[in-house]
Amino acid sequence: MPDVGPVVAAHVYKFFQEKHNRDVLAALSKHIQLKAQARKAASGEGPLAGKTFVLTGSLDSMSRDQASERIVELGGKVAGSVSKKTSYVVAGAEAGSKLAKAQELGVVVLDEKAFLELLNSL
Repeated sequence: MPDVGPVVAAHVYKFFQEKHNRDVLAALSKHIQLKAQARKAASGEGPLAGKTFVLTGSLDSMSRDQASERIVELGGKVAGSVSKKTSYVVAGAEAGSKLAKAQELGVVVLDEKAFLELLNSL
């Protein structure tokens, strides 16, 4: 790179060798990534644009936070409660009242396997 000589390169290298610096950058990158994902979802981009998901119960293959991030990355929205505007309810193990509400409203319910198949098909 222009203007990067051996001294600057050594300092940059040393900076990235320190675990604390890598940890801080990793924490910061999560926030930057979430903002980019939120902008993407808000702009209506992605294969899940216009779809609202509600997660209930626990998933074996990922945490609910990870599932939410994946939905948002694909342009979808994650809500905390079921309504007639909900597109899908993802029901993991020990799903509770949200599952019952989805069934009452006729919302499509996906088990974990179907949810993963949906994500992998996009």
